[in-house]
Amino acid sequence: MGNTTQRKRKDQSQPDAKVVLQDKKDILISSLKSRYKLQYDAIQPIPYIKDRLYCVDKVFVEGGTEIHIVKGATKEKEGQWVRVDSYKDIFTDPRMKAKRRIIEAEAGYGKSTVALQLAFDWCNGVKDSPFKDVEILILLRLRQLNSKISIYQAIKLFLAPNDPRIKSSDIKNIIESCSSVKVLLDGYDEFPDRDGATGSDVERIITRNLFRNIDVTLTTRYLPKDYDKANTKYIRLVGFDEKARDHYIRKAVTGNDEKSVAKIKRALKENPILDDLCQVPLLFVMFSHMTHEKTHFQKFKSATGFFRYMIKCFHSHMRNKSLDKHAKEHMIEHESEHDELSKVAFEGLCGENKQLSWRKDGLCTRLGQGFCQHYIAVGILVEEEVSAVTNEQTSATDIQTRTDVRFYHQLFCEWFASFRLVEIVVATRNASELKNVLDKVDPFNLQYLYRFTCGISPAVGKRIIEYLKSREDGDKFAILCILEQTGEVDGIKDTVRDLCSKKVVIRDDNSKLLQRSTIQLLEIASRFDIPISRVVLSFCSPRVDESGLNLILESGLSLSILSSLQKLWIDDDNRRLTNEELAAILSYSSQCTSLKELEFGYPYVGGGYILPETIPVTSIPSSLKSRNVKVWNNLGRHRYRRLNLQTGQWQACDNRGNLPGEEGFHEVTYQFSLENFNRARRK
Repeated sequence: MGNTTQRKRKDQSQPDAKVVLQDKKDILISSLKSRYKLQYDAIQPIPYIKDRLYCVDKVFVEGGTEIHIVKGATKEKEGQWVRVDSYKDIFTDPRMKAKRRIIEAEAGYGKSTVALQLAFDWCNGVKDSPFKDVEILILLRLRQLNSKISIYQAIKLFLAPNDPRIKSSDIKNIIESCSSVKVLLDGYDEFPDRDGATGSDVERIITRNLFRNIDVTLTTRYLPKDYDKANTKYIRLVGFDEKARDHYIRKAVTGNDEKSVAKIKRALKENPILDDLCQVPLLFVMFSHMTHEKTHFQKFKSATGFFRYMIKCFHSHMRNKSLDKHAKEHMIEHESEHDELSKVAFEGLCGENKQLSWRKDGLCTRLGQGFCQHYIAVGILVEEEVSAVTNEQTSATDIQTRTDVRFYHQLFCEWFASFRLVEIVVATRNASELKNVLDKVDPFNLQYLYRFTCGISPAVGKRIIEYLKSREDGDKFAILCILEQTGEVDGIKDTVRDLCSKKVVIRDDNSKLLQRSTIQLLEIASRFDIPISRVVLSFCSPRVDESGLNLILESGLSLSILSSLQKLWIDDDNRRLTNEELAAILSYSSQCTSLKELEFGYPYVGGGYILPETIPVTSIPSSLKSRNVKVWNNLGRHRYRRLNLQTGQWQACDNRGNLPGEEGFHEVTYQFSLENFNRARRK
């Protein structure tokens, strides 16, 4: 009896396990929200102005977001990319229902910003957010982790480091007890042990051997080698179009000051060479804020010129803040003498052991303490806490962090690496040695390393351009490097004119570098009224974006309105267009003011575009009618039809889209087509 009473008293004196777990959950949630607030309240549009920080919600603007839709396809690359209205659709669109998602985008396209916006939504209970009713959100920056620590240790170390009441074992129990958990793993491409068979928790999560029933989203520049393909949905961010740029300027830079809005837009229009750079949200953000800050913003003739100016702004801002004459002298020295930093940058991008972050103590030893601290203070280099665990047996209580240093953005790394590449190319004695060096420097991933190098040293640039011309698909990229070398569009006008006098083909199986280079050259031609004879978009599945000003290709790249384009040919294999999709392409085409002909075709026998049988007359732009633009459809197998712009009906035509009485009319192919056309109508 006595023992029973004693046991009851003991049971009553101990808190209920569920209550304890709930208390710890509340503590963890509070810690997470505090940590995320520190992160989302520290957005820094201009790195060298460190005292001007923004909340992510004040500067976040929807860029281009696309989801990959697979209808009955079994192969990973089958299906199509579909534009969605908002980052929220990544989680709410029924077609994206899955336990694993991968958000893929190039550096600077806003992957981390989307993650922070989602963290803001969760912390503040944003009404229409897909994270509003989520119990716990885990957001980890993978560059801070390594394969030696568990995911629970990482959460403790980086998201709840200051509360001794929570241990990593508690975090495991809390997550397992929750009805709703979402995990965001940011920056897989920066994870130190990426794509290695280390058995890390990160690897186990993306292969769905850990957190199997928890919703996990990974952001990355490229897909992991090993992940759960069958249960993963894909998203990509494709950058800022004109609408997004306008929205950002008004929301985060100028407000409704129309004069200031016009100033920034004018600066971008006067710098057409920066169009490609400013599709990268991070760089457009810097450009717009810097333009707004400066009374006069100069005109740039190349990406090299823009970057040289931007780096100068970083350093001059620091010097202007200093009152110490002796310190200013050192700053000037650090700005011009950066040989060792250039070596570090080149080794990081192109060495055997590629890396984009370095231990601070080791880097300071190599560069010099004063130099390293100066570049951190300037904002070109950025400090970050990372896990210092090197032994899997390290207990949770003994886990420590260390400070690593990385470049603010990979383009800054490419800028400094280009100075080292100049030295390396100069040291090569012939074309064979040069080829051995440059074959290890991939222009697809490092296009600006090539362009900056050509811009910094014309003599070295000449040799690199010859090398690029010898590469398959290298001709068009070489022209962009010539532009960097000369600093004048006049220096490449003849080359661009020669290119555009022939058929220019962009294929779906072209490398992204080749597609991007071709698009940039076409846009340069358009800007300078160089006639573009014919552009063929082959199997690129183009569609018009919301603004109506860009054709988005399957690769995610966009082709803006080309005012000097004369003929546009779009071909594909059995692709069906709706009335709305066709109307959008007609509207885009009508804005290409020199366009004479638009063909929907197929280059081989059979297949082809499947277009609506009739098109509402209201969908046909009046400018197409007034210019009598030839809109026709090559269906293959001697079937050709042309759109009557006045009635919206199709009629038979010859194999070049001509009607009887028109110049170049071909009677034989017309008769074949007319017979097939009438036969199809009778059916």
